[in-house]
Amino acid sequence: MTRKQLVEQIKLKRSFLCVGLDTDIEKIPACLLDFEDPIVEFNKRIIEATADLCVAYKPNIAFYESRGVQGWRSLQRTWEMIPKSCLSIADAKRGDIGNTADMYAKTFFSKEVSGMAFDAVTIAPYMGEDSISPFLKYPDKWSIVLALTSNRGSLDFQFFADSANKRLFEHIIEKVNTWGNDEQVMYVVGATRGEYFKDIRKIAPNHFLLVPGVGAQGGSLEEVCGFGMTNECGLLVNATRSIIYASSGDDFAERAREEAQQLQMDMERELQKAGIIN
Repeated sequence: MTRKQLVEQIKLKRSFLCVGLDTDIEKIPACLLDFEDPIVEFNKRIIEATADLCVAYKPNIAFYESRGVQGWRSLQRTWEMIPKSCLSIADAKRGDIGNTADMYAKTFFSKEVSGMAFDAVTIAPYMGEDSISPFLKYPDKWSIVLALTSNRGSLDFQFFADSANKRLFEHIIEKVNTWGNDEQVMYVVGATRGEYFKDIRKIAPNHFLLVPGVGAQGGSLEEVCGFGMTNECGLLVNATRSIIYASSGDDFAERAREEAQQLQMDMERELQKAGIIN
């Protein structure tokens, strides 16, 4: 999915919602456990209930690879179910050098090799350019680089500053900007760090940002939009637990839709405020 296509979907659906598919076999409703693949059945119903309200889906790879061969089958079937009108993001957080990074890129981008061809993958930049460049070789694919995350541990390293008071997350964004452009690179910026979006937009004014932390983690959508929205939106706001685990009963898909619809309506208002849609 190209940037132009993504922006078109945002305007069409009046939404910039990304639904996380962090599907845990221990948390899905008991009514699904007799299915051949409960994970796939859960994801199928979530996708069917929310596809018209969101522009992206983001399976967290750990929830699938932890289940071995069956988990990878579930991931492949989930990727196949994601509508082509939605950006498919492999939340893998890979980051390794040279030929290893090349293999990771094939895993998530090459259907001929792995049976999957996600539109985007999340990448940890700690090992530098050669850990990211193999992903950038794929046309119309997105590398989503971790910059400023929403977890408590982000304080351990990401705010280290040099003598000019430039913080590590700012160094990362500035450096990665020289490797890829805003048609192929996004950054992860946590909603719980809302006050820093203004600083990030100074060095990445046009890049799309993948924003976790709204919903269960308590991030403010209004604050994120106030500091981070561009004239093309420039945001993909992810919500996971607040949507997919809105109910543990038979009505889980209906409740997921209600939660997603509320977020979509809030996003629509923000898009209208910014003059992106009427």
